[in-house]
Amino acid sequence: MSYSWLTIPHVTQHDECDVTELEKRRKQYAGRAEAAETRLTVTAIIIKLLASALKLFPDFNASIDAETQRSIFKKYIHIGVAVDTPRGLLVPVIRDVDQKNIIEIAVELQEVAGRARDGKLNLDEMQGGTFTVTNLGGIGGTSFTPIVNWPEVAILGVSRSVVKPVSRWFVRASDHSTVVAVLRSPAHRRSQCSPLPALGLREPARSFPLDPGRVAPKTSTHYLCPCHCFL
Repeated sequence: MSYSWLTIPHVTQHDECDVTELEKRRKQYAGRAEAAETRLTVTAIIIKLLASALKLFPDFNASIDAETQRSIFKKYIHIGVAVDTPRGLLVPVIRDVDQKNIIEIAVELQEVAGRARDGKLNLDEMQGGTFTVTNLGGIGGTSFTPIVNWPEVAILGVSRSVVKPVSRWFVRASDHSTVVAVLRSPAHRRSQCSPLPALGLREPARSFPLDPGRVAPKTSTHYLCPCHCFL
């Protein structure tokens, strides 16, 4: 992490997402996760969301070649997940997340996080990631600057969700929604890794409201997987 912080010029883009509908769907499908002996967490859903978002914004599914100073774009999507352990922060990698549904991701996430905390991870289980997500919702706070996991070019950070008043302009009213802070730290190294694409990457994250049983936004633009990813 020290090498990453000293090597990569970080620029953090802060934003918020209304996850009220996501929370409803997460609770709706919690039973399927329990049947698979796991928990349907927000992190598992975010990993699946990223699988589709990175296909739409491939500039972020890449790494930097230090010798040639070139970006290497990946055709596969392996997501690293930061896990707090007694030995420090470890980042196990969940591979080919675009080919797995959310329940499968939730099961694998629980397994690798458990092995990370027990000190049983193999070195190869922490290598080969193309993008990383870190969720600090468990310890609170409103925002933070996630450190890019070198040689990746960006990282997604998520903070604790809170219930707050949200104005619904289309009905000229205000109600309460669950809102989560979303933070992206792109490596400000080349044009494809600048803060500008990060502003585009925020749109999939903001499209959390889901159609019943589908990981897709209620818009014509499918940032997320249009299939039944819970099944």
